[in-house]
Amino acid sequence: MSLVNITLTFANEVNQSAQVGDTVYFCTPFTDGGFNTNIGTDVKKSGTIASVAQKTITVDHDVNVPFPQANDFIFFSKDAKANTSSMLGYFAEVKFKNDSTSSVELFSTSSQVDVSSK
Repeated sequence: MSLVNITLTFANEVNQSAQVGDTVYFCTPFTDGGFNTNIGTDVKKSGTIASVAQKTITVDHDVNVPFPQANDFIFFSKDAKANTSSMLGYFAEVKFKNDSTSSVELFSTSSQVDVSSK
């Protein structure tokens, strides 16, 4: 697969959760009954994000895929392995520190543990 860097510029700020390594997709919306819709069959994978700025993203784009055009719908997805909602590993260490000059009582603490070595 051959890659080329392309820069996509938007009128608004890029979603703050977009980050380097996310996968970028695009499709051309069509109008059906006055609504912008898409049947989802023409979604194309552009590549991965190489850099993110306020209103631009640079993508390592696959040259075998057509380039996104003006007014295409651009979206991204995250790698499920790297962006889970819990900690991974065999142990965790937590330190509670009281910066107050008076005594304080800790009533409760909790955590979520999932098997991560499957």
